[in-house]
Amino acid sequence: MRIQKPNFWKITKKTFNILLGTLTAVMVTTGTLGLFLAYINPIPWVAQYFPISMSNILWTGAWFNITGEQAFQSIYSWQANALLGSAVSASVIFMGLMIHVQSFSTWWKTIKASPRAIINSPMATYRKLRAGRDWLIAKVEYLNGESAKWRRTFNIMKSPYSFLRMMGFSPQMAVGLIAVGGTAGTGVVVNETILAERSFANGDAGIYAAPHNTPDPTLEATMKWREENEEDNTLRIVLGTTPVREIKIENVSVGTVYTNSALPSGKTEVMLIEGTDVSGGTATRLEIGELIFEKNRCKELEFDDIKAHTINVIGNASDGQSINTSPGTARMRGIGGGHHQAEAMVTSGGLYDRIWIDAPTSAVNGKIGKLHLSNIYTKGGPCVLRQMDIGTLTIQLNETGAGDGYATKDFEIKAGVTGANWNVTDNVEVSISEPATTAP
Repeated sequence: MRIQKPNFWKITKKTFNILLGTLTAVMVTTGTLGLFLAYINPIPWVAQYFPISMSNILWTGAWFNITGEQAFQSIYSWQANALLGSAVSASVIFMGLMIHVQSFSTWWKTIKASPRAIINSPMATYRKLRAGRDWLIAKVEYLNGESAKWRRTFNIMKSPYSFLRMMGFSPQMAVGLIAVGGTAGTGVVVNETILAERSFANGDAGIYAAPHNTPDPTLEATMKWREENEEDNTLRIVLGTTPVREIKIENVSVGTVYTNSALPSGKTEVMLIEGTDVSGGTATRLEIGELIFEKNRCKELEFDDIKAHTINVIGNASDGQSINTSPGTARMRGIGGGHHQAEAMVTSGGLYDRIWIDAPTSAVNGKIGKLHLSNIYTKGGPCVLRQMDIGTLTIQLNETGAGDGYATKDFEIKAGVTGANWNVTDNVEVSISEPATTAP
């Protein structure tokens, strides 16, 4: 076994470093204490501990005794010469720290670089923040890209059903066609139809209690069997106490305009927008800020019992028309509801036997901020709008006719329609018949 000789140089160096560190601690502590005593008077806090007296220290027989006057004399000296005391203390602290400086050139370079580092610190901080921001944005963009890819994948998977709905097929017919087509189509039906309930936005028929986007099961259970054929395909909106910001129905076919369709039993209008004569109760009206009825095709088009501030009748073509511009005093009207007003009910595309919007609850007027009916293609019965109070009513670019000659007024604004301001321009009579029935 080899015995390693002690390295006296390492032992000496370690001993020197320990002594040097102790000396530094003493000098820094002494200097700091001097600065403290030069400006702060600790006498009131420490006077209670004096005099300090100890005897037989460590059983050596040594003793000492420090009175308060002796201890505080140095404090008075520091406070009497604060500037001198501060200079001495600072010098002692500086010397204690300088003991550890091994390379004065490196120390001097550090001192010279400090101002520049302080000046550049805002830009350095900004670069670090920018690097973190770029890292976060890169992750977000990556996740957005992945999300778009998955969304595109699911759109491709569901495209057969969506394509049929876009072409105007009812949900039931689209489901039937896809199910017959094969197992892939059945999978799509499970994805989009079985797992997704009927909704107004998807163009599904039903009775909707505005502003809800899904059919109301209570209304369908109580009204449908009593008032409508159980097998019909009616789109009905029942208005109550909640104002609706907007109702928009566009690009739909209604009535007998498509094969195997029929009006509900006992109904004659393909489109009925009305207040309600409540049996045994108080009649209701529809309050509408703006009503736009445009680019629609009707066998007959009738407006009655309407009070509006401004009425625009522009560019309508009809197989016989009668427009009574009866003066009125209706005010300008806007429908609000604050926090409790409902959002918009919007649907585009679909096949229905009938469209019906009404307010059937006694003494409760239906309120709509904007009612927009556009590109509604109908056959089999009249379009009727009545019992309304409207701010601005616009009737434009519609085609109306049953092919029965000009003597029969298929487009009629009756005397019950009054307006404070009328704008009637470019309405013409032309020979128009109902459109042919087409495949759904």
